[in-house]
Amino acid sequence: MRTYSFLTLLLWSCIFHVIHMMPSQKRTNKHSHSERITGLSENDGKTLHRTKRGWMWNQFFLLEEYTGPDTQYVGKLHTDQDKGDGNLKYILTGDGAGSLFVIDENTGDIHAAKKLDREEKSLYVLRAKAIDRKTGRQVEPESEFIIKIHDINDNEPKFTKDVYTARIPEMSGVGTSVIQVTATDADDANYGNSAKVVYSILQGQPYFSVDPETGIIKTALPDMSRENREQYQVVIQAKDMGGQMGGLSGTTTVNITLTDVNNNPPRFPQRTYQFSSPESAPPGTPLGTIKANDPDVGENAEIEYSISSGDGSDMFDIITDKDTQEGIITVKKHLDFENKVLYTLRVEATNAHPDPRFLQLGPFKDMALVKISVEDVDEPPVFSRPWYLIEVDEDAREGSIIGQVVAQDPDIAKNAIKYSVDRHTDLDRIFNIYSGNGSLFISKPLDREETPWHNITVIATEINNPKQSTQIPVFIRILDINDHAPEFANYYETFVCENAKAGQLIQTVSATDKDQPPRGHKFFFELVPEFAVHPNFSVVDNKDNTAGIMTRRNGYSRSKMSTYLLPIIIFDNDYPIQSSTGTLTIRVCACDSRGNIQSCSAEALLLPAGLSTGALVAILLCIIILLLVVLFTALKRQRKKEPLIISKDDVRDNIVTYNDEGGGEEDTQAFDIGTLRNPEAREESKLRRDVIPETIFQIRRTAPLWENIDVQDFIHRRLKENDLDPAAPPYDSLATYAYEGNDSIANSLSSLESLTTEGNQDYEYLSDWGPRFKKLADMYGGEDSDRD
Repeated sequence: MRTYSFLTLLLWSCIFHVIHMMPSQKRTNKHSHSERITGLSENDGKTLHRTKRGWMWNQFFLLEEYTGPDTQYVGKLHTDQDKGDGNLKYILTGDGAGSLFVIDENTGDIHAAKKLDREEKSLYVLRAKAIDRKTGRQVEPESEFIIKIHDINDNEPKFTKDVYTARIPEMSGVGTSVIQVTATDADDANYGNSAKVVYSILQGQPYFSVDPETGIIKTALPDMSRENREQYQVVIQAKDMGGQMGGLSGTTTVNITLTDVNNNPPRFPQRTYQFSSPESAPPGTPLGTIKANDPDVGENAEIEYSISSGDGSDMFDIITDKDTQEGIITVKKHLDFENKVLYTLRVEATNAHPDPRFLQLGPFKDMALVKISVEDVDEPPVFSRPWYLIEVDEDAREGSIIGQVVAQDPDIAKNAIKYSVDRHTDLDRIFNIYSGNGSLFISKPLDREETPWHNITVIATEINNPKQSTQIPVFIRILDINDHAPEFANYYETFVCENAKAGQLIQTVSATDKDQPPRGHKFFFELVPEFAVHPNFSVVDNKDNTAGIMTRRNGYSRSKMSTYLLPIIIFDNDYPIQSSTGTLTIRVCACDSRGNIQSCSAEALLLPAGLSTGALVAILLCIIILLLVVLFTALKRQRKKEPLIISKDDVRDNIVTYNDEGGGEEDTQAFDIGTLRNPEAREESKLRRDVIPETIFQIRRTAPLWENIDVQDFIHRRLKENDLDPAAPPYDSLATYAYEGNDSIANSLSSLESLTTEGNQDYEYLSDWGPRFKKLADMYGGEDSDRD
């Protein structure tokens, strides 16, 4: 190839050299003799002369890339003034003068000093002048000429890229454009065929083709499958000279990738899958995975799994893993080995994004069978209910059965079960359970008003395997029994005006009850029967669980009675009927004409109406001084008399004792029993200090006691009076009457009396009294006595 190019270049150089030289010689010959043209002028008839051109050049041509042994001759400059005697000097200026182009200053011959490249510079503009050596004067005006570089085919076509990358969908039709490649040639496109490029495919057939003029690569085979081959490498050649022999060429590589389309349905690699699961697996437990194969990639390979049918479609579920495109079989509901041991599922795999263009290829889904076997597991006992509700009356007796819980072993073995109560839920141990049959019974009394609900936990445990146990909540509701009497809802401070009229409402009372009857509370109010006779007030039942207190007469007097006690009986309507008596304290107060209270104090009546504040203060001071004097006198007397009770803890307030034996006849400080026989002291009517004096209670007077009455009879009388006295205890007082009895039948054992007797006394009878008196019998009954 190189030899051929060199010969071509040499041929062209010779041709151009001959062409350039021949005009120069002609011009030289023409200018060697002058031509005179004679003519007449139309105006003046003068003879006209045409002057010959002084310079014999305009344009030179030079072949590029000259590689001869000598410098390449360009041309010759010559003027008519040159006589050949060497008086003229030729000077060359302009593009490349002196470096690329040199001139012989004597002859005017121009040579190319270096090899020229048209692709680097295609023409050069130079200027020439001829100077007289002697005078230095220009013999000809400076003239411009051009040297053009003729092109040769010295540049091969070059592609814009060394490597092209293209993508095209698989299954594309024949003639589908893939990519266009472009090659350029630096040679002159206007001169010959050096720059005319033709494209051809060197590698990539028969899959692809290329348009020879445009360089567009197209598919050449139909239905190319990415799954069979994804990458293709195509080599394209660009050749100049119109593709003829001897032209230069260049190549490029095109990497073509087939992109995926959804033209493949999913397919299971096997038709049946086997899995197993323990019956204790909770919902959501994964059992295994299945996967359908899809040759497509990316979005086209996405698969959706579903259970289309089967006897386990409600017991199991399948989830699609988006990352691995696998179907995960999971437990949907609790399994029971005793109920069913084998399930069959029909699983379907479907393309998530089918392409309508390829639906005719077949259904884009596939089916497979999944069989799941259930494994037996030792399960804890199962109660018959998720929870139990038991209702029991609050008056149920201890030990009575209130309900039963039932549990059984769900396994085939049917192990025996024992029951127990979780004591953390029954700290007071109110309930208990029979371990054999689950019957609950009461261990302690119940009180609905204290605890209306009891929430306990019962545990069922397998006897053979205590680790298997189950807990169940038991809610025990205590039913109400009417065991509480109604009572006043509040503490009432009731008053009545002195000027009140009969039938006036002075108070409205209501009641409350700790019980809760199913039909609601219904209370009834009425007076105590003893107070219903000639009452000062009346009770009117409003039939709405309230009652009104009404006056029965006109006017009340604080001086006669400042406070009234009104006992009211309150009944409920439940069974059994409960009732209680509440006492209402009614104070008599002074009121104005509008019924507003002014004063309720009884002591205010004793004060004269005209006393001033100073007088009242003086009276109060006098009373205080008198009280201090009395107190001082009492304390002084108390110091003189030593108290019988020294202990500070012994409190004798309101205690009357009649069994003080005394200190003997000479004890003058002892209790005088004669006080018991004093009729005046006995029969004196004194009010009890522990009971508020009321006119409504009539105090009984006892029959007179005579001085010669026996003490025992006296005490019996007093006991009888206290038993019949309505104001007797229970109040904060104590009356004690104890009779010691008659004299002892045993004689006195005191040795004091033996000093007054004469002679020795016989104590032998002490030996007959038993071992307890043995020591005493030895002291007094022996021969040696104390006297000795």
